[in-house]
Amino acid sequence: MEKAVYRIIDANFNRGREAARVMEEYCRFFLDSGPLTARAKRLRHQLCGAVARLDAGKLMTARDSAGDVGRGMQVGDQMVRRQLGDALIAACKRLTEALRALAETTAIVDAEVAGAFEALRFEAYALEKDITLSGDARQRFGGVRLYVLITASPEDSDSRVLELAAECSLGGADCIQLRAKNIPDDRVFHLSGGLVRICAEHNVLSIINDRVDIAVATGADGVHLGQNDLPLAEARRLQTRPMLFGLSTHSTEQLDAAIAENPAYIALGPAFATATKAHEPCVGPAYIRPALGLLGEAGIAHVAIGGITLDNLEEVLGWGVRAIAVCSAVTHARNTRTQCRQFKERLRGR
Repeated sequence: MEKAVYRIIDANFNRGREAARVMEEYCRFFLDSGPLTARAKRLRHQLCGAVARLDAGKLMTARDSAGDVGRGMQVGDQMVRRQLGDALIAACKRLTEALRALAETTAIVDAEVAGAFEALRFEAYALEKDITLSGDARQRFGGVRLYVLITASPEDSDSRVLELAAECSLGGADCIQLRAKNIPDDRVFHLSGGLVRICAEHNVLSIINDRVDIAVATGADGVHLGQNDLPLAEARRLQTRPMLFGLSTHSTEQLDAAIAENPAYIALGPAFATATKAHEPCVGPAYIRPALGLLGEAGIAHVAIGGITLDNLEEVLGWGVRAIAVCSAVTHARNTRTQCRQFKERLRGR
């Protein structure tokens, strides 16, 4: 019996280690995420460290690869992989299955090590969730170049706000955020629902500013949170499906804190002076340029925001910016749709 126990441990250790490596490589080469890559690598090393506490001689002598009756055994399409995400899903499931088998079996010979495997299993579940949601965010937000903010005030008619959303969608906006301040909740809900329908019709991402509850209720693609809004960790608890979360930052300290929370994207600004964020000092390239490098290392998307116009767009793109967020430059233009198209054409050319 002891030999069988060590054969099971050895086989599942190898299975789990290999699966963790696949997850690590996905984080490193597809997500380009330093933090997630580090977590996957740390889990793999902890797995190896736990196994190292067992008798290595018994593990190795118990191995019988040539005589394993499961060798080459397949069920259905278990090895079919049509895209990289399929490999990730299979690896995540394989890792948690292996860790469960390790915990159950190792308990026979060493209860303490079995406990370590059980703890790693729950870490693997959490890592699987974070990798999957990051991959979803990358796929959905990765193509955003033109992000438009539409501000709804008490004086604006609902029809005018939704007309702007439609015109921006037709003009090539990739993402539209509704920013509704000092407006009753029932009206914000109505406007948000209208925005979501318009964006879905034109394959544009819909983002609601501040209000996680309304974003969830209306089926919006995501929520944008400022420095004084609901913490991102709490906002995530409210989602009932994968959502895109964005964070505003205006300083290196805020950026470091935002990166640690791994949102779908981080807004950097104000790039120039703007009436929308009049209380925030202009940060310009001194903040945005190094921030882009840090976000690249973390695998998090960006949008530069604040006072960006067609006249200064080339300067902003020269800082290394790929995606921009605009508000009055589009919504106050004589022809919103045409203005969006001009921004989009300039962005496509870079």
